[in-house]
Amino acid sequence: MDGRLGGIRVLDLSRLLPGPFCSMVPADLGADVIKVEDPKLGDYIRWRPPLIGRNSAFHVVLNRKKRSLTLKSPEGKELFRRQEMKADVLLKGFRPGGMRRLGLGYESLKTLNPLPVYCAITGYGSDGPLASRIRHDINHLARSGVFSYSGRDGIPTLSGVQIADLGGAGLPAAFSIPAAMLARLKVGEGQLVDISRTDGALAWNCLRWGKTLADGVVPCPGDDFLNHGFACYNLYRTPDDRTMALGALEPQFWEAFCSTVDRPEWKRPDDTEPGPHQAVLIMEISAMFARKSSREWVEIFSKADCCCELVLNLREVMDDPQVRARRMVVEVVHQSWRAYRQRGIAPKFSATPGSIRTCSPERGEHTDSILAEMGLETHEIGALRSGGVV
Repeated sequence: MDGRLGGIRVLDLSRLLPGPFCSMVPADLGADVIKVEDPKLGDYIRWRPPLIGRNSAFHVVLNRKKRSLTLKSPEGKELFRRQEMKADVLLKGFRPGGMRRLGLGYESLKTLNPLPVYCAITGYGSDGPLASRIRHDINHLARSGVFSYSGRDGIPTLSGVQIADLGGAGLPAAFSIPAAMLARLKVGEGQLVDISRTDGALAWNCLRWGKTLADGVVPCPGDDFLNHGFACYNLYRTPDDRTMALGALEPQFWEAFCSTVDRPEWKRPDDTEPGPHQAVLIMEISAMFARKSSREWVEIFSKADCCCELVLNLREVMDDPQVRARRMVVEVVHQSWRAYRQRGIAPKFSATPGSIRTCSPERGEHTDSILAEMGLETHEIGALRSGGVV
C-alpha cells in the first residue's frame, strides 16, 4: 500500500525550494501531486546545474512522484479553475496578491470549491509592512534572530542547510496541510493556511527565547552551551583535516568522555558552567584531538557512550550502514537518465509506508494525460498546444 493519501489531489503552483519540498511529502505518501508550471520556463530550479539528464539535480531530488502540467497564464486560467474544482489542496509560493490579480485568489477560488485547503508560502506572510518584500533564506534567518547567535567568536555563520526555507516553511506547510484537512472533516469547509518563512524560522528560537526571557541577556555567537561556548559541546579538528563532533552535555556523558581519553582532571564541578575556564578547556581538548587521526578517534569512541561522532560528508552518509538500514537511500533508475541514489522517506509508517515509485517529471510530461482526464479531446489538446496555452 502506497501511503494512505491515495485519492488526494494537490495542485502545486510553487517553485524553487520551500513549496516543492512541502509537496514532496504528500507525494511520497501516495497523493496525486500535479506540478503546475509555465510552458516555457517551468520551475526555475529545473535549470540550475549540475544536471541529471535534462534537469537540475535539485529538481530531481525535490519533485519525485509528481506529475507536471504546463499552463500559460492568464490564457490557461479556465483550465486551472477546472483543475482546482477537483483538488483537495492548492499550494502556492507567489508573493501576496499575485493570484488575486489573476482572479484566482483565495476568496474567488473558494466560491468554486469551498472544501480545499489553500496553503500560501511567502517570505513574510500575507500581512504586515514587509508582506510584499521578496527575500531569500539568508534574509529570513537575519530578520528572525536565528543568525544573531549562530556561529562562534561573536561572528554569525551561514548554515549549509536552508533553515527558513525548509524548517521554517516547507515542513510547517507539510504538517499544516493535513491538519487543515482534518479540521475540514469536522467543520465542513477548507481554509487558508498562511505560511511565512520568517515566522517559521523565528519559531526555531525556542530555547534561546526562553533563556533571554529569564536572564535578560541578548544572545550572540559562541556565548552558550549549544553554539561553541562550552567545551563539552563543540567541534574539534583532527590532523587529517576531519572534524569530530562532541556532544557530552550531560554529566554521565562528560564523565565517560574524560574517562575514555584518560583526562580525569577535566571532570570538575564547573565543567558545564559558563566562564573563562571553558575557553581554556576548549584549547586543551583541541590540542588532544590534533594528536590522532579521525580513524583512530572513531575507533576509540566506538565503544564509549559519550556522544562523540565523526562529521561525515554526504558521500559517506550515502554509504553509512545506519542510513542504509533505515532505507534513507533508495536506488532509482530513470528510463532515459541513468541510475541514481534518491533520498529515502524520513517518516516510517508501520501500516501505510510511503514509496518512491516514479522519478521527477519532465516539464509538461503529463499535460496531455491530465487534460484528457479533464475530458478534453485530442484535437482540443492539440489546439491548446498550437496556441501556446499548454
